[in-house]
Amino acid sequence: MILKPAPVEFLHSAIALPEFNTFAIQLGGVGIRWYALAYIAGLMIGIYILRREARLPGALMTQDQTDWLLNYLLIGIILGGRFGYVFFYNAGFYLANPFSIFRLWEGGMSFHGALLGVGFALLLMARRHELPLLAISDRVAMVTPIGLFLGRLSNFINGELYGRVTNVPWAMIFPHSDGSPRHPSQLYEAGLEGLLLGLLMYLFWRRQWLGAPGRLTGVFLCGYGMARFFVEFVRQPDAHIGLFEGIFSMGQLLSVPMIIVGLYLLRQSWRQGYHHGKS
Repeated sequence: MILKPAPVEFLHSAIALPEFNTFAIQLGGVGIRWYALAYIAGLMIGIYILRREARLPGALMTQDQTDWLLNYLLIGIILGGRFGYVFFYNAGFYLANPFSIFRLWEGGMSFHGALLGVGFALLLMARRHELPLLAISDRVAMVTPIGLFLGRLSNFINGELYGRVTNVPWAMIFPHSDGSPRHPSQLYEAGLEGLLLGLLMYLFWRRQWLGAPGRLTGVFLCGYGMARFFVEFVRQPDAHIGLFEGIFSMGQLLSVPMIIVGLYLLRQSWRQGYHHGKS
């Protein structure tokens, strides 16, 4: 895809970002990167919230089971996210360089792959601990926007996954880019996938939607899918993939099934709620 350069006046008005250190904690040449810290913080905050719920009378899971849930989520996110990136975004390279699959420190994770990995991990946990799958996924969906918000902020700090060239007044010039003013698409996603979706989850939790299995999972799948689909119109597509038919990105194509499944779960939830006299 050929991008036209922005007018000179917008180059002068664009916000030039400094190059932030990609390490949140660094000792010499090693440390914990912001993206890894976002994963860790999101998981720990989410599990803390679920452990608090586990102390309530009639809770779905015990505190011990929430600890097990953390292990399942870690495995699902890492394996699903990595293999999702390999197959969805760069299969040709990794087929030619299979050992690079294990070089996680070089980056390359897919949210949609992580979603599939977490779904499979929750299915295994539900069977092993004899828990209803949708009830577990509702609780995971409820706290996931926390991690998404932190993850998108880390993308912004790292100067990666930025947007397309633009003339908007808040355009930013990212380090190691081509120097053109671009949409801060990471911040758009942090606001939509993190703050807005997190607020919706909180409001629906206050309305006792956890009592309707699958409803919060449906809200999450629809909410994230739609947010990602629309932000992708201003997010720079992967250079080695580009746009399908010159319009849609890989992220958009992968988000469509999320929206469909989310709508199906919402429909089923309301039908079951109606038959049981709930709303």
